[in-house]
Amino acid sequence: MAFSERVSRLKSSLIREILAAAQRPEVMSFAGGLPAEAMLPKVEWADMPVSMGQYGMSEGEPALREALAVQARALGIHCEANQVLVVSGSQQTLDLAAKLYIDKGTEILLEAPTYLAALQIFQLFGADCITVPLQADGPDLAQLRTRLQKHRPAFIYLIPTFQNPSAVRYSEAKRDAVAALLDEFGVTLIEDEPYRELTFDGGSATPIVSRLKKSSWIYTGTVSKTLLPGLRVGYLIASPDLFPHLLRLKQSADLHTNRIGQWQALQWIGTEQYQRHLSELRDFYRVRRDAFQVALETHFSDLAHWNVPQGGLFFWLTLKQPLDTRTLLNAALANDVAFMPGEPFFPEPENHPGHIRLNFSHIDPTRLDEGLKRLAAVVRQAQAAEAA
Repeated sequence: MAFSERVSRLKSSLIREILAAAQRPEVMSFAGGLPAEAMLPKVEWADMPVSMGQYGMSEGEPALREALAVQARALGIHCEANQVLVVSGSQQTLDLAAKLYIDKGTEILLEAPTYLAALQIFQLFGADCITVPLQADGPDLAQLRTRLQKHRPAFIYLIPTFQNPSAVRYSEAKRDAVAALLDEFGVTLIEDEPYRELTFDGGSATPIVSRLKKSSWIYTGTVSKTLLPGLRVGYLIASPDLFPHLLRLKQSADLHTNRIGQWQALQWIGTEQYQRHLSELRDFYRVRRDAFQVALETHFSDLAHWNVPQGGLFFWLTLKQPLDTRTLLNAALANDVAFMPGEPFFPEPENHPGHIRLNFSHIDPTRLDEGLKRLAAVVRQAQAAEAA
């Protein structure tokens, strides 16, 4: 069959495949970035206007765009509601940005590691993915400057707040330095912040886009981690030079984001009820994070290094004895445990063995210790076989 040339680059999502394999109720899954079902808020539909069932504006519901702009300005982002585009989950932002910038061979700059599904989209469109390594407080600035001098990428894609998968939160100094470098080299920033509200230490830092003086930018967020992922409601805010192009790409993709989900999001964004919910969510996940840390110390302290995440939904483990963690999947699933190998979070997986991403938000706490015990046994068995 004569498919497009692009389809030859289309890779399946390993995370979606693992989630499908982990559907059996006996499986203890640390794989997906799933919110805890116990914390999905109860929503009401009775007051929704019938008109929400009609076609809507491509930009999104005006009241929701205004509420999102107010929220963004409170973070320090200089924007108006006419720069806000409501999208079908922030995943759509990445798709629109890829369509806007990427032809086959286009160079783009990414953190290493980076978000798996962003890589999937960018590589589908044929991007040449250049990476800069992450340190404990953000990217290696010397290497970032070198990459910018050598490559002049079409854009840089960053997740500065509780990064997926590493949970790194950029320091204020790193945010300032990154903004200064992007302004110096005239590189567009795509800043993805799905986990900003899930902070466990009360710490916050203004987005990098708010620090830019010259460069174009796209900032994207979602309600998937704080309300209901099933709503598929996210948003992007873009500098005025980019917004019209993104709007036309949105129109050509799906006309507009579902209005029923937008209406539901609007019942929460900017309300006291939402602030209470976020506070409860942080407390709930902090308890789960702490329990996970205790269990990791018990079962993985001799196997891996990790930092305790100050927000987000993940622990990122680096094995002391590296191996390709993708080879552990079948054995783990055979032991009714699912996890996310670290290799697919890099553009060149084979060059980065020995990492594991573990989600702590979704697992039933009563099964946590047993799940990590089994996973540790799988790792030990594989390392022993490799050493033999």
